[in-house]
Parts: sequence; C-alpha cells; structure tokens
Amino acid sequence: MKSCPEDAISVEEREAEPYDELRVLENIIPQGRNVIRAHLKHLRDHHQTEYLQQALSCLRKKGIPVDLPQENTLPQSPARQCPGSQTLSFPSRGNETEDSRVRPSRLTHWPVQLHLISPSAPHYRHSDLLIAADCVAYSYADFHRDFLKDRTLAIACPKLDANQEIYLEKLTALIDQAQLKSIQVMIMQVPCCNGLLRLVVEAARRAAHKPPIRCAVVGIHGEILSETAIESRSSAVL
Repeated sequence: MKSCPEDAISVEEREAEPYDELRVLENIIPQGRNVIRAHLKHLRDHHQTEYLQQALSCLRKKGIPVDLPQENTLPQSPARQCPGSQTLSFPSRGNETEDSRVRPSRLTHWPVQLHLISPSAPHYRHSDLLIAADCVAYSYADFHRDFLKDRTLAIACPKLDANQEIYLEKLTALIDQAQLKSIQVMIMQVPCCNGLLRLVVEAARRAAHKPPIRCAVVGIHGEILSETAIESRSSAVL
C-alpha cells in the first residue's frame, strides 16, 4: 500500500484560530471535575501561568470548585519537580561507522512522552518533530537511524493514554510556540493508531504556523507500509 485509500481523507481549507483558554475551558467543564482537574494540573506543570490564571478566574466566576489550592497555582521550582519530568537537552552520541557494533542513540532531549513535554522547551524551537505511537520504536528496527536522527521526539498512545483532550491543546501550542520546521508522524497499521494522526492534523489546522506533515505507517511485522504527505494548510480527517 503506497497511498491512502480513495476517499480516506477529506480536505477542507479553513483559517486557523488562535488558542483561546476560555473557549477550551467551556468545552472541558461539561466533562466533569476529573477532566477539569487534569487540565489545571497540565497548565500548572507546564508553566502556562497566564492560561492557568484565566482558567481559575473563569471557574471561580462560574461557582465551580477549584481543586488546586491557590498557593499551588504557580509553577513548581525545578528543585520540586519530578526528576523524570525535568526538561533536558543533550547532544546525540555521534555517528556510527560501518563496522560499529553499537548503534548510538539519536535522542537529544528528555522527556519525550506527550503529557510531559513542554512546548516552550528550547530543543523544540525550529526543529523537525517526530511524533510516534508508542509501539513504533519496538516494531521498526531502524527507528533511530531512519527517522529519529536530526529530529526532536514526542510519543503517545492514542488508544491507552488518558486525558487526550490535553494532547490537542499541547500539539497546537507546540506547533506555534516552537515554529516547527516539519512534522513526521509514525503510527502502526492497527486502526486505533489513526487517532494520533487525527490529533496532529487537527492541531495543525488550529495552529497559525503551518509546517509540512508526513505520515509513515508501520506494519506489525516491522515494515514501512506507506508514507503520505499531508497538506499543512488544510484539514484532513481520517
């Protein structure tokens, strides 16, 4: 399979709208207290202080109980953050040679899980982003050499990850704040994996910045089944 099935993608041109915290909150409030709490925690943990204050003010005006105590609404200092969530940048481990027995890692930063990354992290600025479903790196043997090299990374599972409504907000912010040069999506051939591509395409539609997008589909036996370019100025819905 070298291309998308006929009529699998519809294209609609729309003018992107800027991120609006109050509009996002209006969509989140009907989903209940747990989703509101997750959204507030996401804003706080990723240093989105202005948006957090807008959200807290809106909730108070509506008489909705706020789960985060007032004294905890500011971002935590690095000393209080979980070490596994701290933003780190580091150089790749060099080039491998033909006779090399050890292939170097091409990862240049931490963290990589989509819930944990910060759109304002310096390593994402003007980078080529690879966003991959969790299973891809285990299935495709040359993931580092063929796709991760010279790219930044974010990973997610569109089937099992919780609070995925936050992913859309974060991807939109990442595209605009980092001014990404390009986005490479990698998903598995299983149907549930299409959800990750839908998130990326919708985030690109909402963002003001329009990087080119490509999607590679990996088979369960580890082969590349297809590679497709998607117009970044359009909305593509699978």
